[in-house]
Amino acid sequence: MARRYVSIWFRYLATDWFSIRQQKLKKRFEEEDHSLRTVPFVLRAPVHGRMIITATNAIAVAKGIHKGMALADARAIHPDLEVMDEMPDLPNRLLVRLAEYCIRFSPSVAIDLPDGLIVDATGCSHLWGGDEKYVAELIRKLNERGYEVRAAMADTIGVAWGTVRFGQNHVVPIGRNIDTLIFLPPDALRLEPETVKRLHKLGLHRISQLINIQRSSLRRRFGQHLISMLDKAIGQEFETIQSVVPVEPYQERLPCMEPIVTATGIELALRQLLEALCLRLHKDEKGIRQAIFKAFRVDGKIANINIGTTRPSYNIDHLFKLFETKLSTIEPALGLELFILEATKVEDHLPQQEKMWEGRRGLADVRLSELIDRLTNKVGSASVHRYLPDEHYWPERSYRHATSLQEIPIATWRKDKPRPLQLLTPPERIEVTAPIPDYPPMLFRYLGKVHEIVKADGPERIEQEWWLQQGQHRDYYRVEDKDGHRYWLFRLGHYDDKSYQWFLHGFFP
Repeated sequence: MARRYVSIWFRYLATDWFSIRQQKLKKRFEEEDHSLRTVPFVLRAPVHGRMIITATNAIAVAKGIHKGMALADARAIHPDLEVMDEMPDLPNRLLVRLAEYCIRFSPSVAIDLPDGLIVDATGCSHLWGGDEKYVAELIRKLNERGYEVRAAMADTIGVAWGTVRFGQNHVVPIGRNIDTLIFLPPDALRLEPETVKRLHKLGLHRISQLINIQRSSLRRRFGQHLISMLDKAIGQEFETIQSVVPVEPYQERLPCMEPIVTATGIELALRQLLEALCLRLHKDEKGIRQAIFKAFRVDGKIANINIGTTRPSYNIDHLFKLFETKLSTIEPALGLELFILEATKVEDHLPQQEKMWEGRRGLADVRLSELIDRLTNKVGSASVHRYLPDEHYWPERSYRHATSLQEIPIATWRKDKPRPLQLLTPPERIEVTAPIPDYPPMLFRYLGKVHEIVKADGPERIEQEWWLQQGQHRDYYRVEDKDGHRYWLFRLGHYDDKSYQWFLHGFFP
């Protein structure tokens, strides 16, 4: 498949944003004639003690006011010039937001400072009915958001970039890179301003004149950068872009010819995406562990639904049920125009072979994991846990959280000594009464209630793990109060040491 790129040029990026802000947020003027879009408008910034124009709108340019001009000279041309202070780093922040919006047209969109975007449109335009309609729709959407843009599509980034700024066509036919490039000026190669000035000074006003010159001569006079940019434009040197949102390897997209506003339409879109994605995963012997479903609204907002599984899965019905419980959170508003399903985390998923002597244990494991998935997605991942034993003596470190049902323990649960069903982390300080050396207390106070101990067993001494931390040992006691409740208490430190303290660490069933 031939590579296709779209270069988008925001000719008046910063001033367009100020105009949009005025119309949508401040609404300072009620009459359209007094809006920033209908008058000469510029942004200014101090440079070496002088106010210099850093951005203009189309009307200001038409009156001979351009970027880099002193503000005093611009006011001499047009005394009623509208002026505002520029905002630092505004172009970069705007381009990132616009790139995120353009993801509805392609999964890979990069910013092209100071005033453009690069879209990797490979394999995308047929969803809009062809290259011409694709570029036209992209321009229309950005115009609706209030930005004046130009866009061009070509086989390489260089030709698309040069065509949109110095050419006439919106779409360069496949394989016609050089035919288009030769009629453009050297400025279209994205060269340094000094190099462009030298080329024009030597009478080289078209790229066709550069192509006929020997590479060694061009390199000697203008450096390797010119050769490299020329090769990138022609297609002899591959050029990559860095997308503002990393493209997931397992991603499916579904653009809509008409905006979707019904719950049924959303469900159909989700199921279609799941079928396509799970088919790919099944072929690659992979399964979903984490996935996100994105719905792009006509007004530019994005609704997200995240799910997770305890084991890799490409079961369409199971994954659909996990998403289904949250589909009601998607508000279509004026309509949804694009759906994206991404598997943000995948793991190997090999079919399990059943053993005759173990019955249908594998099937039971799958059903258990699917049950846990449904519970987790309903009540939250923080409410469902699996714990495995860990190789530590210190109670707080004797267990760890498991990441999945398939994780194999590296140790065994301790069975030689009873342990509480519920462990407090960290242990909670308690007040004791009538302590006796090497014996549990007769009374202790916890949460304002006094507990009278009638039975006790211990002590069990647990030393500090000196290779991890230093400190005093603990003497643990299993005690039962007169109400029949059982607790796990410990004394920190020796009884002769006046600094010892008592703690409650757990509850027995």
